[in-house]
Parts: sequence; structure tokens; C-alpha cells
Amino acid sequence: MNIAIDGPAGAGKSTIAKKVAEHLGSVYVDTGAMYRAIGLYMLQNGISMEEENAVLRALDHCDIDLRYLDGTQHIFLNGNDVSTDVRKEEVGKAASIVSKIMPVREKLVDLQRIIASKTSVVMDGRDIGTVVLPDAELKIYLTASSHVRALRRYEELRLKNAAEVPDLASIERDIRLRDEQDMNREHSPLRKADDAVEVDSSEMTIDEVTNCILRLASEKEGLH
Repeated sequence: MNIAIDGPAGAGKSTIAKKVAEHLGSVYVDTGAMYRAIGLYMLQNGISMEEENAVLRALDHCDIDLRYLDGTQHIFLNGNDVSTDVRKEEVGKAASIVSKIMPVREKLVDLQRIIASKTSVVMDGRDIGTVVLPDAELKIYLTASSHVRALRRYEELRLKNAAEVPDLASIERDIRLRDEQDMNREHSPLRKADDAVEVDSSEMTIDEVTNCILRLASEKEGLH
């Protein structure tokens, strides 16, 4: 069974997808980390992501690989483990920009489909159910209010660096901007697939969301 989890930034897709995959014994595929790896390469090499031709030339030098080490997914860029680097705020913004470029998407979608054709996967992103895996047996649209998503990010940043107090208002502004970019991009915009089940995690715990999706997966399996 392939499970597609789509939704806006900060909705908890990666956290939930990992837990669902673990429970089902499926492979978790973090598609966002793939785009972040490309964004990271552009930042590291001073390539303007607004210059599409420059990005396309650089794309040939981006070798992206997913590996599982001790049961945890790691993302490799040109042989280097960049699993920590891709989580930086500026890398996330870069990923949102490069993900609008069609050849970038095509390169990564091909890789994602190959993985899903070989094994049961739980894959999260912005267009998994609509574009990458349109035939996925279960599609989830995981969302939460922009304020709740900003609060979660605020707490995450605060715990990482207790000495520096993040600005909640600017975090929420960034999230709203990211939503607007993702929903209005020319290629594969963020939207709920027609046959997706919407799950609003605003008032739910991680375990509650996980159990909800596991119940839906169990129901789907019972139908086959």
C-alpha cells in the first residue's frame, strides 16, 4: 500500500508520515528533504534561484540519494550526509523557490515514483496525491491553522536555541507567504486531491493524527 500525505508547511506531515510508516512497516519517503537538498546546493554554490537557467545547469551536478541508517532516513547530496543542513530555515525557503521549476520537479518525481514502485511507501509533500502518486491507495490532506503551525514552529525554534527568542508574528507571516507560494505556483500547486481525506491537526495530538490515518489505512486494506 502506498500512502500519500499532502498539506501546507508546518502541518506535521513528516512527523506523522514517519510514525505511520513505522507502524505499517512501510518505507518513509521525505520528498521535502529532496527539494531542500537541491535548494541547499544552490545556496552553497551562490546560484541565484531566480535565474532558472543557472539552476538547470547546476541540476546536473546534484546527485540525491536516500539511505536508511539504523532505521532512520538520511538524505545525501553528492555523497555527503546533509540531513541536518536541509532543516535550516533558509534552506526551506530555497526549496520552495526551486520546487517551482519544472525540470527540478521532473527529476525528483521520477526518483520518488521509482521508490514507490518497488515497495510500500508513506510519502509526504505538496503534490504527492495529485501528481507524484495519483494512484496511491490512501491519500491524506493534513492541515492546521496558520496560527497553530506558527506556534509549533516557534516552540521548535525556542527549544533549539533558548538564548534567542523567535518572533511569532514573523514566523506566521512566513508561513502564510509559503502557503501562498505553494498554492499558486505554476506547476503542481498545493491542493487537496479529489479523493483525499482531509485531517485537521489543529486540535489533535501527534498520536491522535497517527491513529486516525492508521484506521483509514486499515479500512482501505479491508476493501482490497
